[in-house]
Amino acid sequence: GKAYVRDKVCQEFKILGKENFRTLTIVANSRKYSNATFEEISHLVREIVSLAETCCTESADPSCYDAGSSALSAKSCGGSSPFPSHPGTAGCCAQEGLEQKLCLAALRHSPQQLPRYLQPSNEELCQAFQKDPKDFADRFLHEYSSSYGQAPLPVLLGSTTTFLSMVSTCCISPAPTACFLKEKLERKTLSLLTLMSNRVCSRFAAYGKDKVTASYLASLAQKMPSASFEDLFPLAEDAAEVFSQCCDSVDEDCMPKKLSEHTAKACDALGPRDKRFATCCQGKNLVQNYFCISALPPAPAPTLPPAPKPTDGQLCGEEGARRAKRYLFELARRHTTIPDAVLGKLYDASEKARGECCSAKDPPACLDSKRLRMGEELPPFLEKAEQLCGQYTQLNFLDFKKRLRESLARTMADASPELLGQLVEQRADFASTCCPPNSPPLYCADKV
Repeated sequence: GKAYVRDKVCQEFKILGKENFRTLTIVANSRKYSNATFEEISHLVREIVSLAETCCTESADPSCYDAGSSALSAKSCGGSSPFPSHPGTAGCCAQEGLEQKLCLAALRHSPQQLPRYLQPSNEELCQAFQKDPKDFADRFLHEYSSSYGQAPLPVLLGSTTTFLSMVSTCCISPAPTACFLKEKLERKTLSLLTLMSNRVCSRFAAYGKDKVTASYLASLAQKMPSASFEDLFPLAEDAAEVFSQCCDSVDEDCMPKKLSEHTAKACDALGPRDKRFATCCQGKNLVQNYFCISALPPAPAPTLPPAPKPTDGQLCGEEGARRAKRYLFELARRHTTIPDAVLGKLYDASEKARGECCSAKDPPACLDSKRLRMGEELPPFLEKAEQLCGQYTQLNFLDFKKRLRESLARTMADASPELLGQLVEQRADFASTCCPPNSPPLYCADKV
């Protein structure tokens, strides 16, 4: 309702003060409209800050905010609107009054799949800062927030605030290099938390809680294939619970506190049984330990008999969802270099089969036909993915591309050099983006 919106905005404006409110508005809208230009965000922020400044005073007319926000909506719906454009704008503009305003407020862009922000050198930072400190700060807030827009808002605010504080301190320091080194070390945990929470929350937003549990389980199974399902499944469930509680939370302690608690559980359970986990768990800083665990490459796959397939009764029984995850776990520990996006497609296929067949007239016949098709298509598909990502993991990039060209030239003897070159680049691009454990989920699902 109207009063709620006004009260919320005015309360923030009074508590934060104009400058902090403005910073929050840049960060929040850059996250929300991650594909907008800096100029579009600047227009929007100017209008929002002006509206709050005018209508949140004690003497303001009670209708001031409502009239101002209506004028803002009308401007958004105008033919030459200076605000971020969105495919859903026209649908919102077909509505009227409060519905139109709430509809426009709920619009958001799809988040950026691959963060674009590249930190300039210390010299370039100071040059831009000294030229125009306010413009530098605004542009940084926009670029960084649109690149890491899936990180929880408090994490993003903390990260951007400390970065700007570092720049303003070190650029006037008599020894800038030493100052930057010291400040960057102090910021290390927060910048890692921003990077990691952007990754995990991107995956959570793309997958949802159930599939994120399966994805996390598979990732742990590939890093430690000797562990049992019973060892790893509770940790996967715990991680999914952390993301579901903290990705949209405005509590600034949620992500650092709960992620640290989760890391401590993982270290207690897996550290004593695996050297690599034990090494990651030695540090005092749990966020840095989590980053170390998440960056572990897959372990070599042990020699195991073929993965036991769940029976019809198990798949369609009460424990069906858990059985499907167990099968994914068994596949992941036997094929440790297969990327998340490929395993995700398999999980989707198994969930689709369960949905279609368990409610069919003849579940066994339906599942048999799906199994037959999977039996034909799955082994060569897994072999290709495993070969590509296995070579990418083991070789340096130039040797990997050379090996790729040789194998494609053998299988496609008639291909022209141009086509061969294109295919090598295409597969090398897929491998470098989607074989690593922290690959962007939606982007790689499309590439599969």
